[in-house]
Amino acid sequence: MTMKSSDLLWALWVPVLLAGCAAAPTAAPPVAISAAEYERHIVTLASDEFEGRKPGTAGERKTVEYLVSEFKKLGLQPGNRGAWTQEVPIVEITAGSDAELRLGEASLAYGKDMVIWTKRVAPEVSLSESPLVFVGHGVVAPEAGWNDYAGVDMRGKTAVILINDPGFATGDEKLFRGRAMTYYGRWTYKFEEAARQGASAAIIIHDDEPAAYPWDTVQNSWMGPQLDTASPDGNAGRIAIEGWVTRAAGEALLQANGLTYADLVQAASRPGFKPIELRQRAGGRLRNAIRRASSSNVLAMIPGSKRPDEVVVYMAHWDHLGRSLGRSGDNIFNGALDNASGTAGLLAIAKAFAESPRRPERSVVFLGLTLEESGLLGSAYYAANPVFPLRQTVAALNMDAMSWGGPTRDVSVIGFGASELEEYLAAAAKTQDRVLREEPTPEKGFFYRSDHFNFAKVGVPALYFKMGIEDRENGVEWARAKQAEFTLRDYHKPSDEWRPGTDLRGSLEDLELLYAVGNRLAGEKRFPQWYPTSEFRAARERSFAAP
Repeated sequence: MTMKSSDLLWALWVPVLLAGCAAAPTAAPPVAISAAEYERHIVTLASDEFEGRKPGTAGERKTVEYLVSEFKKLGLQPGNRGAWTQEVPIVEITAGSDAELRLGEASLAYGKDMVIWTKRVAPEVSLSESPLVFVGHGVVAPEAGWNDYAGVDMRGKTAVILINDPGFATGDEKLFRGRAMTYYGRWTYKFEEAARQGASAAIIIHDDEPAAYPWDTVQNSWMGPQLDTASPDGNAGRIAIEGWVTRAAGEALLQANGLTYADLVQAASRPGFKPIELRQRAGGRLRNAIRRASSSNVLAMIPGSKRPDEVVVYMAHWDHLGRSLGRSGDNIFNGALDNASGTAGLLAIAKAFAESPRRPERSVVFLGLTLEESGLLGSAYYAANPVFPLRQTVAALNMDAMSWGGPTRDVSVIGFGASELEEYLAAAAKTQDRVLREEPTPEKGFFYRSDHFNFAKVGVPALYFKMGIEDRENGVEWARAKQAEFTLRDYHKPSDEWRPGTDLRGSLEDLELLYAVGNRLAGEKRFPQWYPTSEFRAARERSFAAP
């Protein structure tokens, strides 16, 4: 095997990390995950009967009942003080198909040119004669000396924003993390920051490469009913209108100001960028149908034999996108890979622990999360209302889209170089003759796109990894092509369905790694830490210091 420079650095780095660990991790005995059981769970959860597992629907009821039933069969205990669920209050807001957005003289077509919504719980919101301001990447990062809103009062105005980070366009490693996305590059952050700046609306210009998905993913994800957690003020602190416009619509707006998209991407990616007030004004209106409900995080546990108050958490989001009733043909978003595969993994690992002859010394919790597809809301609710104290939560091990295929020689670590959990993973991977590798597409920001991120934000060390890209039988290019094919063909589309004969060998190896890591954590006394360079280390230290 020919090693790239990054692989060589990792091969040299692992022994150093292990040497610095208080107790060098050793591999746990191998465990066999049942392929038949794993497939059975995926087939069930991804079936049409479960209707795409959308929160607040019959599909949720069937999913939660299935998870609870399976946990009971395994002899696990309810994980929320005698209850199997943690109720998450939600509100569903559905924008009418008559949604309007005007940028200057251009009236954009809903779905074709733009997708907009509001998180405000209101039957109607509108925008009138709102000055447009191009704010680059929409980032305010004091630690980097960066402020895309410098010198402009955004009250009453509409922010026009680029997706991803300043370092993405230039590849300059001195800008944030170069092409590797930070949280500043995520669409969620950009809307949050626009609200902090007092903007009335925020519009992101979509671009396939920096967004990491095509326009039809925007359509499938944000048209139709939108879910959010309910707040006492009806989300009054959110901006009135949030949304995306196509790159073509964004380019037309900028060209009407004598500007080009390509030039502005470069200008906005240099230190000292200042916002540009455009000549046009924005107008828009949304009329909404509102429905209040609740959804459920599902919790099961195996109590620890010696330190039951300390918990190792396995997590996977059970939800997907449900049905698209206005869609012709197949209108069920089954979410077989995303994330029936991870939810099935949760049950498979629970079975491995339940059948182990030795009970873990620490408690092991299995957490099925809701509302991931709506912005990681189920995990955010748990992090704000933890069932188990965060300071006693040893680690969070996440399973999201398990990457089907054959065995690989490597393991792709999402957010590589973050915590000592990688040392545990490296020890387990060695027993499979595998090595750790930085994720192949850090610019896509996967660390910030799944539920472990909310645990990381409150300081809990979190591990999220994918099957590698060096397929043992077909090589690197074949594996990369298969991953790209899924993104283009199936991601957030009805075609993400179970296909008989799907190769599960790679997923089963990864589940064995996850079991080995969690089993070792559940059998020791030490708490793994974030590395000193991690932005999450301070939160962990505050958690430990709290009375």
